Amino acid sequence: MSSLLDPDACYRAIQTKDVRFDGRIFIAVRTTGIFCRPICPAQTPKRENCTFFASAAAASEAGFRPCLRCRPELSPNLFALVGTASTVLRSLRLIAEGALDDGTVGELAARVRVGDRHLRQLFAKHLGTSPRAVAQTRRLLFAKQLLDETSLSITDVAMAAGFSSIRRFNAVIHKTYQRSPSELRSAQSKLGDATKTPEITLKLPFSPPYNWSAFVRFLSARVTPGLESLGSDFYRRAISLDGMHGVVEVRPVKEKHYLVASIRFPKVALLGQIVERLRRMFDLDANVAEITTHLRCDRILRPAISTLPGLRVPGTWDSFELAVRAILGQQISVAAATTHAGRLVEAYGERLVIEGVPWEESNLRFVFPQPEVLANADLTSIGIMRSRAFAITSLATAVAQDSQILTNFQNLDDAVQNLSKLSGIGEWTAQYIAMRALREPDAFPATDLGLLRAMEKLGHPVTKTQLLDVSQAWRPWRAYAAMFLWSSLDSTLLSMQEELSA
Repeated sequence: MSSLLDPDACYRAIQTKDVRFDGRIFIAVRTTGIFCRPICPAQTPKRENCTFFASAAAASEAGFRPCLRCRPELSPNLFALVGTASTVLRSLRLIAEGALDDGTVGELAARVRVGDRHLRQLFAKHLGTSPRAVAQTRRLLFAKQLLDETSLSITDVAMAAGFSSIRRFNAVIHKTYQRSPSELRSAQSKLGDATKTPEITLKLPFSPPYNWSAFVRFLSARVTPGLESLGSDFYRRAISLDGMHGVVEVRPVKEKHYLVASIRFPKVALLGQIVERLRRMFDLDANVAEITTHLRCDRILRPAISTLPGLRVPGTWDSFELAVRAILGQQISVAAATTHAGRLVEAYGERLVIEGVPWEESNLRFVFPQPEVLANADLTSIGIMRSRAFAITSLATAVAQDSQILTNFQNLDDAVQNLSKLSGIGEWTAQYIAMRALREPDAFPATDLGLLRAMEKLGHPVTKTQLLDVSQAWRPWRAYAAMFLWSSLDSTLLSMQEELSA
């Protein structure tokens, strides 16, 4: 059990069946050998029979098997107890992307700039388990979700979940659930047509609330023509991985604690990576209860927080794509940057092709250009200023030479410092990239004119230096504070805030 958990407090939490604790603790029952989510509908076990864990991986490593009733695989991926241990958070993101499917813990430690032994100690302290156990449990629970929610064949499920062989997959499933994969599968599941690229639909759980409307408002002016499409109840885009194309669509579900993703992609082994990218893009692993509790203490942010429950920081499908977009947005309007992004995609992006034919959806026509293509492109020919064109080609050259240049860093300061070494990337751009692409919760573009405008409209005019000083009280959640400030510029919201402040 993690040393950060208070057993008595955990037991009181499970007695309430409160959804706010879902993903924060897991309850293992010694008499049954099963571990559950705190919202499990089963009768609350006796206190003396309970052991509490900070992660599903820790419970699994201790020998407990996942509950088939509350399905721990659908628990939000919250790591609230990690607190400010950003090294653990970055490691968890890399593990979710498959860093330990083929790599070693030592290689993972090198990517987050710490020693192998130190990384293991951090995982033991904050999650009560090891990096390897986290990776194994992630594969197991994702496979269970695929068995329950898709019509993929058993072999495809094993590949998608990151298992090295079907024999290993069968053995792990049987050891954990005392059933074969076929026996676990829902009776309603039917195998799809293996000759076609399947459309796979999966639930993407989160800890409520989730402000879908605010997410749509933020992205509405930033959707790249030809690459993305957005409506009041959907987000859709073209994707490219390993040289193959696909399409993803995400929709909210009313009064449910999950989004629904529809994924069409030819290589099923990359399904786990696609899901993880979508989770980051929609900021589904944020513990909004903890974040808003902290930020609500600030009198400047309190009105915005009251009118924007469940606000998230919109991420991105691809770090390189977001970095290019950030450079395009330097010192021009969002609308102008979107126009330039559309021209860039049309001029240098590959035509979207699935199953050997162009995609039929007229709003999705291209995938984002590869770094190797933009490294040699004359972007001034499509109206991009020479300085920004040079910055983009320099970035593209750097990424083409080192694909991990945007992900290998020790902390926020390290990331901003390394990004600022690239031509044309200053403090604002580096902080914006860290905020949305690198998922750093404390990133804060303090020189942003929109933030200064928001402070003024909220009745607290400040200089750039003063804003940086004020933001210290918002740490370690300054990226969310920035989102509340940007969102407060909405005229409708402002009138609501004035009423709340009166």
